Amino acid sequence: MSSLNTSNLHPKEFILIGFPGMESYQTWISIPFCAMYVLAIVANVLIIYIIKVNHNLHNPMYVLLATLSLVDLALCSLALQILKIFWFNQRAIAFEACLFQMFCVHFFSSLESSILAIMAYDRYVAIYNPLRYMSILSYKFLAQVFLSLLLRDLILIGLLPTFASRLPFCSSNVIQHCYCDHMGIAKLACTDISLNSSLGLLAISCIFGLDVMFIIFSYVLILRSVLKVGSNNALRKALNTCGSHLFVILYFYTTLLFSLLVYRTGMKVLPEIHIMLAVLYLLVPPVLNPLVYAVRTKEIRQAFLKIVFNKKVTQGNSQQGVKIFISK
Repeated sequence: MSSLNTSNLHPKEFILIGFPGMESYQTWISIPFCAMYVLAIVANVLIIYIIKVNHNLHNPMYVLLATLSLVDLALCSLALQILKIFWFNQRAIAFEACLFQMFCVHFFSSLESSILAIMAYDRYVAIYNPLRYMSILSYKFLAQVFLSLLLRDLILIGLLPTFASRLPFCSSNVIQHCYCDHMGIAKLACTDISLNSSLGLLAISCIFGLDVMFIIFSYVLILRSVLKVGSNNALRKALNTCGSHLFVILYFYTTLLFSLLVYRTGMKVLPEIHIMLAVLYLLVPPVLNPLVYAVRTKEIRQAFLKIVFNKKVTQGNSQQGVKIFISK
């Protein structure tokens, strides 16, 4: 174990184990992780580029998609630390760097949750009141909402590393994980961590809890609006689109809930399964989001084909409403 700074009981560094007991297989395990990382980077950069160079995509719906891609790039880039462990056996991470990594993991996750909530409201307005879409979802309104949620996430998540840095670590500095997260670090402390645990629950409740309730409420209103149209074809397409969106949202929040239950209830789960889901929590949403939210949108598909084949592709009307929401 690395030497400890006995003056303040903070370790100079933490040691990240990766997958406990599977050290000899970690190089092979890293291959699909690396493939997902590259795919996420390429897909999200492409989405941002397509939206940037196509002026007909400069409206709130696509600005939100580009913002989601930016957050996904930041989130999946945290996987570089995991690949360094698998490929170069670089398991040591400085105390301050570990706290910063912990902040980034939780902050970008919460920011993604906030954007998903805004996008749910965006789709509801596009369905319920398409004629007033641009006036309701003005850039000023979106900026105010986004900055408010950003400030909420920054304050609540910022409390976690602040209080974790004050904990005394007088025994082990070995983290049974691939990256630094809040409870993984707090559980190493040789003191009562009730305050840290309560702050974590407060952040989860005020960020993810509220976002989930708002997303569910928005989708209920969306389905209610589509049912009023009375078209079986529109209903079928809307359910198909809603289903794919909800699948990604469900995966995002389910993996978060699973990690929460493992840490806080003492649920007996193989460490390999827990860590595997935690890693996929960073990589799967950045891979799926471009497919579900962007590629399934006709305007982005057409813009992509125009770039790839370098020829003019007939652009559809960018009018917001049921047609945009349910387009395949």
